[in-house]
Amino acid sequence: MSARVWMEAARFLWAAGRGHRLRPWRNPYLLWRIETYSGMPADSIGTRAFFRFLWRERRSLANYLRWTGEMRAAMRPTPRQPPAGP
Repeated sequence: MSARVWMEAARFLWAAGRGHRLRPWRNPYLLWRIETYSGMPADSIGTRAFFRFLWRERRSLANYLRWTGEMRAAMRPTPRQPPAGP
């Protein structure tokens, strides 16, 4: 994975991991996302299942993070050109 994808991963985990940044496998939001994506019941996702899911879906997750980075870049306003002087 490129450095850009790693930065997007860190940015996403920082934002999504609020309150559970040191233990993302306990984060209800991330568990819900894994449950809706994979069908695994959120109650059964522990540390091992969490990291197994990340490893198994690493390509899909990298594509998702790449896409979110592109969308974030597209939403940034473009700098305005100063008016031409006389």
